[in-house]
Amino acid sequence: MLNSDDLGFFLVLASASTLADAARKLDVTPSAVTQRLGGLEKRLGIGLIDRCGRRMALTDEGELLAEHARRICGDIGGLADMLASRRGQVSGHLKVVAPLGFGQHHVAPVIARFRKQHPEITATLLLSDRPASLAADTWDVMIHIGELRDSALVMHRLARNRRILCAAPSYLKRRGTPRHPDDLRQHDCIALRENDEDVTLWRFHHDEGGTAALRIAPALACNDGGTARQWAQAGMGLLVRSEWDVADLLRQGRLVALLPGWRLPDADIVALVASRKARSARTEQFLKLLREMGDGAPWR
Repeated sequence: MLNSDDLGFFLVLASASTLADAARKLDVTPSAVTQRLGGLEKRLGIGLIDRCGRRMALTDEGELLAEHARRICGDIGGLADMLASRRGQVSGHLKVVAPLGFGQHHVAPVIARFRKQHPEITATLLLSDRPASLAADTWDVMIHIGELRDSALVMHRLARNRRILCAAPSYLKRRGTPRHPDDLRQHDCIALRENDEDVTLWRFHHDEGGTAALRIAPALACNDGGTARQWAQAGMGLLVRSEWDVADLLRQGRLVALLPGWRLPDADIVALVASRKARSARTEQFLKLLREMGDGAPWR
């Protein structure tokens, strides 16, 4: 009664918020999605989706089908990978999730290189300001920067990444240069909201011992690193930003690193893989290229 195409179709539905959203993901019309869903429900004799206005939710039976469909499709994909590996072939579809800025500048070129090396591969790169919020069954590899909470995932460390407190020379000329974390209370601060972290609590450790922490009241806040960096360059305030994003600006003198001797917690760059996908040939080969990128640390 069910085949792998049915299961794949329903998994797309299960991950969508509306039928229109599902139609976009499937590249078909909403009416085609409605018709196919109706045919599937008729064959099974049960309702799979509850519709409330434009929104939809899985019924209990729909949840059960989605749970088993994820496992079955995962097993089929894993089997295909193992058979391809026996032939020495890297093939299939790779789904990668990465933070917006880092994904644009460093992950996208790796995917292009991967595709050139393995023409049998297709790939999707999803750039998000909250990649950690995405369900593990919707991606193969996630690039994550910062605090890691889900220990069920397999982690591959790619590169060390410091967080740096910095500001534009124009701001420091106008407002003065802070010498101690406590001085930051008298300054305008820019908050970058990402990964659901507590971004207004800035913690510092001194190289010779001692700690300091303060809760900032942001003068400006944004969920996009590029925008926050532009504000800092324009002299709008102090910014805590990853080394990979501001290293060039610090070398050029367009931003200045502050509070020498005081360090913020590192935000290492890692690749995360769901344990059931860790043996995929395409995943392993892609991780190899990511490690090369991390070892080279182009931002340094």
